This record gives sequence, structure tokens and C-alpha cells, in this order.
Amino acid sequence: MARREAYWGYLFVAPPLLGFLIFGFVPIIMSLVLAFTRWDMFRPPKFAGLSNFERIGSDPIVLQSVANTLVLFLGVPIGIALSLWLAMALNRKIRGVNFYRAIYYLPAVSSIVAISLLWQWIFNPEKGLLNMYLLNFGIVGPEWLQNPAWVKPALILMGVWGGMGPNMILYLAGLQGVPQSLYEAAAIDGARPWQQFLFVTWPMLTPTTFFITVMSVIGALQYFGQIYIMTQGGPQYASTTYMFYLWQQAFTYYRMGFASAMAWALGIVIIAVTIVQFRLARRWVYYETV
Repeated sequence: MARREAYWGYLFVAPPLLGFLIFGFVPIIMSLVLAFTRWDMFRPPKFAGLSNFERIGSDPIVLQSVANTLVLFLGVPIGIALSLWLAMALNRKIRGVNFYRAIYYLPAVSSIVAISLLWQWIFNPEKGLLNMYLLNFGIVGPEWLQNPAWVKPALILMGVWGGMGPNMILYLAGLQGVPQSLYEAAAIDGARPWQQFLFVTWPMLTPTTFFITVMSVIGALQYFGQIYIMTQGGPQYASTTYMFYLWQQAFTYYRMGFASAMAWALGIVIIAVTIVQFRLARRWVYYETV
């Protein structure tokens, strides 16, 4: 009986395990090997030593893509703050609250292609909804996606809007998990609403904020889909993120060795940043103990 149960257990585990080995583990190892070679997918790879990694630090487009990625990082704290504010607004007993929650969460279940095309129309300099709205106040809107000075603010605006829904749901779950007795005790002690938020709500939401921050940072470091659909890295490389330039090296210029080195450098950065976040979390994340 035990052998039969083990047999069926291994049988059910086999498909996902094989899927990981074939589509996960093996490509990871292959990319590590290719990172030390020059390979264009048509001729046999040639050993290149550390030249691909050295090029990462000397390629001016790589440096610009890193700078662009860091600028887009501004959307992370803005999005977190607005998501918390929205969650607190929708945590009240108001008419139609479930409808509003569903509306704000809608971008999370929508296709990234559809969302990108929608915002591409919104940012249209001539017939776009945003510039037409600004004209009502006598403001001539810029060429959002065609102007190097405005393309990054436009992408930040779009990213904040797209990320508010999922983060709002997480904050709503966190808010509804705060014991009401803490608010009652704070009110008895004479705490004002802003003091209740600062000393009751916020400490109880720090685990949720920590999770959202970690996931948002990892997502920001891999910002790609919207760039590919809306701007193709332009104008003048102003919206070229590190991930988009990596893809471009691999599948436009067929420099698989260099792209693999860039991928491993990105992976190391993500791991390092995540470790730092976990270390710093000890200082500000509060976990309730019963």
C-alpha cells in the first residue's frame, strides 16, 4: 500500500517537476554557460571569458537603461502611498463599495496589451483623452510618448494606475485584519484620527507594506511589456529600460552571450536588493504576536 501511494505521488509530481527541469532549470544553466560566450544562434558559440560582463559596465546604452529604470522606480513609493489611501477610502461602509473595489481592481485582470493600447490612445498628442482634458484649462499638452522629457513621467503615471488595484486589495485585507479593540483603546486615550493611523493602523500594515514593496521593486526592475508595446525604447532611448535592452540584444541583434550576461547581472541585483530589504525589514516591520 505504501509503495502504491508513493508511486501515485511521484506520478502526480512528475509533470510539474519535468516542466521546471525542461523550461526552468536547464535554460538557467544554459544561460550561465552562454554568458561566457559569443553566440548569434546561427553559428557555434565561442568562448569569450568575462568580456560580456565587462561590456555591461562600458556600454553607454546599458548605463542609460539603468538610469531610466531607476527613474521609473519613482512610481513604486507613489503607487504604494496611493494604494494605501485608496484602500482606506474603500474600507468604509458606503453605498456601492464593492462596485468601486471591482472597478479599481479591473486593471489587474486586464491584458497588458489592451491596457498599453488604451494608454497609448490616452497619451495621443492630438486626439488623446489627457491632452483634450488639459485643453479645457487652456493647457496645451505635450507629446507624451514622443518627447524624451515626458515619456518617463507618462510611463510612471500608467504604472501607478495599473498597480493600484492589486495593492489596494492587499491593503484592504490588512486593514480588515486590524483588531477593532486597538482603535477603541486609542479613542479612549484621546488619540485623534491621524494619531490612530500613525500608531495603530500603520504598524499593523507594515507586513503588508513590506510584501508590496518587495514585489513592486522586483517588478520595476523587470519593466518590459509596456515599453515593448508603446515606445520600443524611444524616443532617443529615453524609455529603454534594462530589461527591454536585454531583450533587444537577444532577439533583435542576436547577441545571446551578452544578453545572458545581462540577465545574470539583473538576477544578482534582484537577489541582493531583496536580501537588503529583508535585513532592513527587521527595523520597521511589526509582526503581531498573540
